[in-house]
Amino acid sequence: MSNYIIGTCGHIDHGKTALIKALNGYEGDSTKEEKQRGITIDLSFSNLSQGDKNVAFIDVPGHEKLVKNMIAGAFSFDSVMIVVSAVEKIMPQTIEHLEILNLLGVKNAILAITKKDLVDEATLKNNQEEIEEFIEKEYDFNILFSKAVSIYDESSIEELKEKLFTLDASTKIEENFFRYYIDRVFSSAGSGTIVTGTVLGKPLKKDEKVFICDIKKEAKVKKLQVHGEDTEISNISNRTAINLSNVHTKDIEKGFLISKKGFLRGFDKIDISFKCLKNKTIKHNQNYSIFIGTKKVEAKILLFNSTEQVEVSKGFAQISLLEPIFSIYKEKIIIRQSNDTIAGATVLNPIIDPMKKTQKLQLLEALEKEEIEKAYRILLEAHKKGLGLVSSAQRFALSHEKALEFAKSLENVFIDENSLILYPIETKQVIKDIIISTYKKNQYALLSVSSIALRLKWASESFIQTVMTELVEEKFLIQDGKLYKSSNVKEDFKKTLENIILKRLEEEDIAPTAPYNIYDELDIDRKVGDNILKSLCAKKSVIRLQHNIFIHAQSLSKIILEMKNIIKNEGFIDISNFKEKFPISRKYLISYLDYLDNFSEIKKEENRRVFIS
Repeated sequence: MSNYIIGTCGHIDHGKTALIKALNGYEGDSTKEEKQRGITIDLSFSNLSQGDKNVAFIDVPGHEKLVKNMIAGAFSFDSVMIVVSAVEKIMPQTIEHLEILNLLGVKNAILAITKKDLVDEATLKNNQEEIEEFIEKEYDFNILFSKAVSIYDESSIEELKEKLFTLDASTKIEENFFRYYIDRVFSSAGSGTIVTGTVLGKPLKKDEKVFICDIKKEAKVKKLQVHGEDTEISNISNRTAINLSNVHTKDIEKGFLISKKGFLRGFDKIDISFKCLKNKTIKHNQNYSIFIGTKKVEAKILLFNSTEQVEVSKGFAQISLLEPIFSIYKEKIIIRQSNDTIAGATVLNPIIDPMKKTQKLQLLEALEKEEIEKAYRILLEAHKKGLGLVSSAQRFALSHEKALEFAKSLENVFIDENSLILYPIETKQVIKDIIISTYKKNQYALLSVSSIALRLKWASESFIQTVMTELVEEKFLIQDGKLYKSSNVKEDFKKTLENIILKRLEEEDIAPTAPYNIYDELDIDRKVGDNILKSLCAKKSVIRLQHNIFIHAQSLSKIILEMKNIIKNEGFIDISNFKEKFPISRKYLISYLDYLDNFSEIKKEENRRVFIS
């Protein structure tokens, strides 16, 4: 079924809610307060179906103090139905709604002239032309069609209804991953937590796992409903109720974003481009309310290249938020202060990177012009140790495949396609210098690609392998299976390494270094080191006390003798009197005490060891 979301906008009492009721019978003003005051307070959702076509309506509040609720619905519109009274024509709230929709990038519009029964035909014709000209000229909307109606003229309502079903399906394009802003949360007896919102990005299926970004919690989709009917799948632009398992209603709220795990990171700072409404400005380092999706969050706006006194009507800025948001490239934002709409903004940089201010400005300029290749170049300057292509979905709205295409078009880069990491080619020399330095410092170094990757956590194994291969080709290293040794050492020095480790353990006596630390200091691969220790243990030259404590056999014999002397002199040994004589780490003391239990003449009484009488 094709689905189309239409939002209503217009001045209070111009008949938005009454028009929706006439079209589909839905009473939007359903709360007691709404009925008493005669205005729509919150968002209202309904739909109209014909065959395989569905038109969903989001009726938004018209009162000036409730514009924030209007913004929460507008982000998901495919088009807007601008409702204007034939009697009053364009009014202040109509203009603010048009301004906000313009800032949010909603361009397709349907013009509904209501209350046509209250004016004569000539006045209606003139007013309709005047309203159309104002909307197109002042706000550059694409008016799909305009229709004058009266809720008391059934034929005009039917004609409008038929025109609505001729509209093309959703204007939204499929993105790289599912997103969904929560606009309502409630609990249903027997079902549990239910949220409502509009499906963005990719369709959602029943039984899929989703990720609630704001609380970093995974949940399962137990049930999906689109306009009150159960469904196995909900497509883009579907107004959808999701029944979630593994999450309580008290833990989630309106404005939270649901997505898929691993696609989005939250940041309390994002970079934007902004444009203010007429006669409005953004002031540097001032507090504003930020509206993104259905979320509202307080923030401070910091203008680029500005001082405390500066205020501008357009430009680049960084938003410093009181809590993280999970935004994507080119997402729209509304900036307000008190009850005034100040500006619209576009997210350019949803992932904050440490970089110089000059680099940041170059990046924002490139991103504003959608010069992605140039943006990659600038980011690589700031990410010498690798730029993750996985983040391209959030950073550039690119799939992994498209991100790889862009990466392959760049010159002088190394691309690790498996790890999806992009490196500037000059970084290869950094890795090379580190490896050369290691082998020059220690002629008996014996390392594998994986052991180097443990040290250079930012470098992928694929990138390291490229460097190692070059060093073999340059005759600096010799490859031995998965291991690499210096070409200056001709003999098989594994026996030499065994003697080095044994000698070191002998010198460290009763407080030996943990094996992995020894391996790292000697520049040998961990598997090689483990095999050497196994060999030494098999020869009884070294004794393994615990998984990470290996002691020279002579040192162990010596400490056991001393421990027995303590029992002989004091009647027992425990942590306290043992530590008095040998002030070493507790982990060693406990290991030696436990080892005493292997001797038949010693028994354990609570925390003490004593001789058997």
